[in-house]
Amino acid sequence: MFAFAWPWLWLALPLPLLSLWRRPPVQQQLAGTLRVPFPSALAPPRPHARRWRMVLAILAWLLLVAAAARPQWLDPHSAMVVSGRDLMLAVDISPSMQIDDLRLNGQRHTRLEVLQDRADAFLQGRHGDRLGLILFGAQAYLHVPLTFDRDTVRQLLAEAEIGFAGNATAIGDAIGLAVKRLRDSGSDDAAVILLTDGANNAGELDPLEAAELARLSGIRLYTIGIGADSLQIEGLLGREQINPSADLDEALLRQMAALTGGEYFRARDTADLDRIHAALDILEPTPQAIDLPPRQELYPWPLAAALLLGLVVGGVRYKAL
Repeated sequence: MFAFAWPWLWLALPLPLLSLWRRPPVQQQLAGTLRVPFPSALAPPRPHARRWRMVLAILAWLLLVAAAARPQWLDPHSAMVVSGRDLMLAVDISPSMQIDDLRLNGQRHTRLEVLQDRADAFLQGRHGDRLGLILFGAQAYLHVPLTFDRDTVRQLLAEAEIGFAGNATAIGDAIGLAVKRLRDSGSDDAAVILLTDGANNAGELDPLEAAELARLSGIRLYTIGIGADSLQIEGLLGREQINPSADLDEALLRQMAALTGGEYFRARDTADLDRIHAALDILEPTPQAIDLPPRQELYPWPLAAALLLGLVVGGVRYKAL
């Protein structure tokens, strides 16, 4: 279905007539004569050239007004599912996320690589939700603002690299930033999904204070602790068994989630991550109602045609002279 987003701009169509109304009258008598060496350069355009210029100028103005009115193509048969829910992912990219204690397709991978792989399917299924992405280490920064464009969030999460945000873990700052962005969005249904493998050891905001801010703002926290419980490494006396998740502060993550009415999850392998994503789909279900049809903006076409006609009008005038 074809429509104009701002049809009231068609009221600007007669504006060029004002220039004719305000134009001063032509002087019938000339007070003096100006002698120039090339009188042909000042000769008025030939009648047929003037007519063509007028036709092209009118057409260019029509196209400019049409572009300003924002023509769009709406496809109601493939309408977008809109939930009104905002989900913000806060992902830890501190150096500890480089530990390769998880397996993916039978091979060992880093925690961040496994998280990126499993989160991709979760994000792809969040139809109708506005998604945002915060990456944090020693600092927290907004990587993707809230958007319906799931593909952009997936791509930028997949491109995240260890150490971009520093070499520590500022959980409180990440939650505080997520709460601020969600509160500014004005949504009545918002949640933060925090994925980390460590304990808070940097930043200005205490994690529990950040969780309290989330509770006061009506925002739920779902915290996920990622990392295996055991890992074999080569030591001085041969292979040793260690706990690579010894630094994970599960008590803090559990307390933060409980404070806001959310839930804490423990991800020791890819199967756990898949179960967590299924649980989140139940806790934060995707909507079934259809609301907003997708829009394809068409204004670049009349705008480009108007600019092209403007160049043609200038060429006709130059040739006529």
